[in-house]
Amino acid sequence: MNESLINPFSISHPTAVQTSLFATALFAKFDPSGRYIAAGRANGSAEIWDLETRAPIRWLDGHVKALTSLDWSRNSRFILTSAKDWNVVIWDLASKSDPLQRHNTIRFDAPVASASFHPRNSQVILALLTTGDAYVVDLRKEHRSRTELYEVLEESEEEEPSRPGMTCARFDPSGKHIFVGTTAGSLLVFNTRTKTMIARHKISGAGTMKGLEFSKSGRRLVTNSSDRTLRQFVVPTYPHPSSIPPINAGVNMKMAVDGEEPEPGAIDEQEPGAIDEQEPGSIDEPQQHENQEPGYIEQELEPTHRFSDPISKTAWHAMSYSPDGEWLAGGAADPAGHKIYIWDISNDGQLASALDGGREPLSHLHWHHTKSCIASTTIHGNILIWHCPSPERWGAFAGGFEEVDENVEYEEKEDEFDIEDAAVIFARKMKAEEEEVDIDTGSEPVAKPIPGGTSADDEDIAWAEEEPDGDDKLGWAMHVVMDDGEGDDYL
Repeated sequence: MNESLINPFSISHPTAVQTSLFATALFAKFDPSGRYIAAGRANGSAEIWDLETRAPIRWLDGHVKALTSLDWSRNSRFILTSAKDWNVVIWDLASKSDPLQRHNTIRFDAPVASASFHPRNSQVILALLTTGDAYVVDLRKEHRSRTELYEVLEESEEEEPSRPGMTCARFDPSGKHIFVGTTAGSLLVFNTRTKTMIARHKISGAGTMKGLEFSKSGRRLVTNSSDRTLRQFVVPTYPHPSSIPPINAGVNMKMAVDGEEPEPGAIDEQEPGAIDEQEPGSIDEPQQHENQEPGYIEQELEPTHRFSDPISKTAWHAMSYSPDGEWLAGGAADPAGHKIYIWDISNDGQLASALDGGREPLSHLHWHHTKSCIASTTIHGNILIWHCPSPERWGAFAGGFEEVDENVEYEEKEDEFDIEDAAVIFARKMKAEEEEVDIDTGSEPVAKPIPGGTSADDEDIAWAEEEPDGDDKLGWAMHVVMDDGEGDDYL
């Protein structure tokens, strides 16, 4: 809370509102390049805003009911929208059609609660329905499929009248695994390529899982649950699915979590169906038989930090990590104000600041992918852009300007303030107007590799990169629609 008093030069998180966008939005998300922000609306449309001009440049109108989520592809060419009209629509921003036409539409049997792209291929999509069912949809020609994710239940659980519903689902940043939260307070982990459950983590005292968020590196995971507490975990390293013993193999596995090493040869016999965790590679890969079901890891995770409001017991609408993963922002579900809490993860999760955005309650927030910038959305549809103001450096305004401790007498040069001839000034101005000015091309951020390795040493990554989606960094240009109806290419 008093971080600015302790060290005012070390603040690297947003502290003040820079601007507001009147977008009538339900939520807003920055694109990976950081140049645009997309806003989802209650009327089924979406807008893409340019952060430099602070004006909308593309309109996406393809749903008949309120949007529930949107997601950007890794290089911002494609954008995905899901809505309560049971549809997931993919848009190609490189298209020059106006209005923008749907690139692809996926129809489900129930309203879609959320949907997202695979981090490495926008043709692989994860969708969660309001009925509690999760699907992985593959649009590639050689792998075209729609697979439902099923939780593996034990014999005692199968006798219960209904299985726990899935409430939130996310790809991890590497794209190798899918993390799913349930109404029973469990965290399920699926292998993206095989669509099989490889782990189930029980979160003690969590209740219904309401949201998941990863740091950019994929090493940290924060969960939001019905007990109004945010929990941060260190993501374990999961073994290859083939190295997990089948359910009826009678083998225990111990998995390394938080750097802990299991005891060598920690293998013991047990009753069929009971599987514990073990470090990958510490046992020989079991032989798979036709009558053996794929195994999974059963382990309870302990959070490294718990974040909550001990005074007002406020719930949380959203949370987001900073680009370096050292800060965590939580948007409070406070009906009386717009509250954002920021914790310093590197300083043992201490509360660093509490931002007040006025009286309009918060509905969503998202941290910029490369900058110290947060976009928070109010229930009235306004998008607040938060930034970290930096003090002005007067010495940077002119090349020969220097800051001095005391005033010094300045000697004027002979021709320093001479008035130029009007004809010379006019000629220079006309020549400058003839030069072609590039107002579209901006500085491109350096592309950072996706965590998880490369396709040369990982078959899960090689599978994901088959049949590229065309979302190359330099292979496309966004077509911008101006206010006068004319369009232009925006690189």
